[in-house]
Amino acid sequence: MSGVATDRHGDDPISAARRALVDERRQLTLDELAALAALPDEDVPALAEAAHAVRVAWCGDTVEIEGILSAKTGGCPEDCHFCSQSSRFETPVKALPLLSDDEVLRAARETAELGASEFCIVYAVRGPDERLMAHLERLVPLVRREVGINVAVSAGILTEDQAARLRGVGVHRYNHNLETARSFFGRVVTTHTWEERFETCRLVREHGMELCCGVLLGMGETDEQRIELLGQLREVDPAEVPVNFLDPRPGTPLADRPLVAAMEAIRWIALFRLALPGVILRYAGGREVTLGDLQEMGMTAGINALITGNYLTTLGRSPQEDIVMLKGLKMPIGTLSKVI
Repeated sequence: MSGVATDRHGDDPISAARRALVDERRQLTLDELAALAALPDEDVPALAEAAHAVRVAWCGDTVEIEGILSAKTGGCPEDCHFCSQSSRFETPVKALPLLSDDEVLRAARETAELGASEFCIVYAVRGPDERLMAHLERLVPLVRREVGINVAVSAGILTEDQAARLRGVGVHRYNHNLETARSFFGRVVTTHTWEERFETCRLVREHGMELCCGVLLGMGETDEQRIELLGQLREVDPAEVPVNFLDPRPGTPLADRPLVAAMEAIRWIALFRLALPGVILRYAGGREVTLGDLQEMGMTAGINALITGNYLTTLGRSPQEDIVMLKGLKMPIGTLSKVI
C-alpha cells in the first residue's frame, strides 16, 4: 500500500487498525474509522481481511443463524420511508391479522431444525398495546417450552413497564433498530424520533435482555453520518447489530433509490466490525440484491451471523444455500450470546 500515510509504528491505516484491535485490544477512534472509510476502493479487500481477523480474534469462527417471522404484517401507523408495511404509503403489502399460535410454533420448529439458536417474532406496530402484550406474555413462554429455542421479539417502542414484563416472560433478545444516524433520521422518519428509539434501546439493556440494534445503509446518508451512527451504536452497546442494505420497495418514498454498490457494502461491513469488534454482526435484509455472488466475501469481512430464509416483506436465499456456504467456508453454526 505504497503512498499511504503510516502511523508512528510505520503501519499503514489498515495494518494499524488490525494491530490496535488484535494486539492491543483497544477500540478505534471515530477519526481512525473515518480515515479507513476514505481509503480507495482497491484497498477494500485488505480492509475486509483485517476485519475478518478482528472477528476471529474477538468472537471466534462460530456463526449464529436466526429465523424471523412477521407475526403481524402491514398496517403500521408510522411513516418510515423505507418500509412497505406503513399504512401511509400505497404499497403491495396489506394489513394482515396476527398469526395463530400454531403458525408461529410451526415456523419456530422449522427454524430450530436448521440449527438456529434464535427465533425472532416481528410485529409491524409503533409499540405494543395491552392486547399485544397479553399475546406476547402467552406466546413467548409457549415457544420456549414447545420448541426449546431462544425467543427474540421486535414490537416497536417500549415503556419501562413493558420492557420489564417482556423480560419476565423470557424474551432473550429484543430488536429495536436505530436504522441511521441521529442527524439523518428526520429525513426518513417523521412520526417518531430517534431519541424515542434510543430510549427503548436503553430500556432493553436496563431490564436484562440482549439488545439487537440494526442499521439500514443506502437511504441517502453520507459517509460522515455512517461514522456518526457507529459512535451512537457504541452508546447503546448492543449484543447484535443486523446490517441491512436498502432494497427499495415499490410505493415507498425511497422506491427510486439506487442499490448500494457491492464493494461499498463490503467496505462498510468491514468498518462495522472494526468499530464494534465484539458484537454479533448479522447479515440481514438486502444482502442478496446488494452483494449477489459476493456474499461469501461478506462472511470473511466481519460478519458472524445471518438471518436465513425470507425477511419481513422480501425474499431471501433458501436456508440450504446459506448452510452450504458456511460449510464451504468451514464456519461452524452455533450460539453467540451473553444472556441465557
